[in-house]
Amino acid sequence: MIDPTGAGDTFAGGFLGLLDRLGSEDIESLKQAVVMGSTIASFTVEQFSLDRLRNLTLGEVRERFAGFRQLTRFDELSGSVG
Repeated sequence: MIDPTGAGDTFAGGFLGLLDRLGSEDIESLKQAVVMGSTIASFTVEQFSLDRLRNLTLGEVRERFAGFRQLTRFDELSGSVG
């Protein structure tokens, strides 16, 4: 299998980079790291290879991270599900 986007690599970089920056591996840090990895990977798939990442700003990352954070907040499944 060939991954021409590099999304997996950028997910790993965003995930591990944030964990390193936070200096913690508790559950809240892991949650943030998953969202950061997803955030960075989402930019990667917008253009070929590293092209989108070359012009990426911290402001864009923060804005999309905030959007992901809101998107991933949800209530528990109701008792009527499964």
